[in-house]
Amino acid sequence: MPFHQNRSLQYYTFDIFDAAITQAIFTRRGGVSPVPFAALNMSISVDDTLANVDENRALAFAALGREPASLYDVWQVHGTQVICADAPRREPPIKADAILTDNPAVTLFMRFADCVPILLHDPARGVVGLVHAGWQGTVSGVVRSTIEKMTRRYGSVPADIRAGIGPSIGAHHYEVGSEVVARVEQAFGADAELLLPRQNDSIQFDLWQANRLLLEQSGVTQIQISGLCTACDTENWYSHRAEKGSTGRFGALASLR
Repeated sequence: MPFHQNRSLQYYTFDIFDAAITQAIFTRRGGVSPVPFAALNMSISVDDTLANVDENRALAFAALGREPASLYDVWQVHGTQVICADAPRREPPIKADAILTDNPAVTLFMRFADCVPILLHDPARGVVGLVHAGWQGTVSGVVRSTIEKMTRRYGSVPADIRAGIGPSIGAHHYEVGSEVVARVEQAFGADAELLLPRQNDSIQFDLWQANRLLLEQSGVTQIQISGLCTACDTENWYSHRAEKGSTGRFGALASLR
């Protein structure tokens, strides 16, 4: 079952990963934050209080049996910087959009509300990764940069790496303008047409398939797409676009056991 319940908390897991890692993408259910962040908001960047966010994170870590002190957090900036986390770190956060670790004492943590969470695991080398890919990170190739760092730093072979593309905005809800279209065409060339489906007079951007393509071009073939659209289901997920910016951020966690 991809969804799991721990008391009032609900979270999604990928079937593609084995028991060597702990992994979860939490829905918005079960936390302490008030409206409009209700309820399991994981970010202080949306004007929720630090006390609420800390309590929500503690609830999520407890549900997975992880110590909050094991957290490695980053300041997500829609770029391509990849950090290798040798030990836990929370403050001050480093600007980055991908984190890797081979240390079981580290729990990787990021926040989302339409952008794509991508979980990575290399069971051969014992490496786990977490990537934040919005449209800017996608066209800039953040997931490609992450695979390259895994091969250089840890000796990973891309064919060994498993990848999960998590809940995020689906193409059918992601209408984009001329700036994004131009960047997608520049980044993907002949493949861009497949990633920019048209509906009436609008053009959408398929973030799921774009990141799948980048993974495959990097040599990763073991890929699972959750197929869960955040904008379709704001009862369970935060969606910046569907909720017009007045919303929280859900959390993704990954660690080696």
